[in-house]
Amino acid sequence: MDKKEIRREIRELKKQYPLDEKKRMSVSVWNQVEQDRLFLKAKTVLAYWSMEDEVFTHDFVTHWADKKTFLLPCVRGNELDIRYFDGEEKLEPGEGYAIPEPVGELFEDLDKIDVILVPGVAFDVYGNRLGRGKGYYDKILKQTKAYKMGLCFNFQFIERVPTEEHDVKMDKVVVSGK
Repeated sequence: MDKKEIRREIRELKKQYPLDEKKRMSVSVWNQVEQDRLFLKAKTVLAYWSMEDEVFTHDFVTHWADKKTFLLPCVRGNELDIRYFDGEEKLEPGEGYAIPEPVGELFEDLDKIDVILVPGVAFDVYGNRLGRGKGYYDKILKQTKAYKMGLCFNFQFIERVPTEEHDVKMDKVVVSGK
């Protein structure tokens, strides 16, 4: 299958699960992340504020935000800005997907990020990731040596993700139910 077909198929699979079920499935992802040695050692983590069809991050981010520096991406045109997460009450709808985003201080030193928690449409056993097609994450992932953890539900973990030269592999893929 090509990227477009995979995106369509995964989108249909996601529709089969209500938000409550996706939240429940997300718990096993977070249990695995919380046991990861590099995550535990990390001081600065770039996460994401999940959309309804992604591994649910809200509880995880707010839980860990007083123990580590958490950063969230903000869509600005064709780029992602990175800003400090200072609490859920300080998030405002962003311009890209109307995802709540931090409005505070800009974070610019990508070398200081220890771990990046990366959403995706699909992942494979080789660490390949298929995003939504805008290339937002690939631009950031190329600029950092941070430990890259892809997060997905078990139905998003497929045999093979088609790749292109600009795609960045994950160091680890965390799958619900594994």
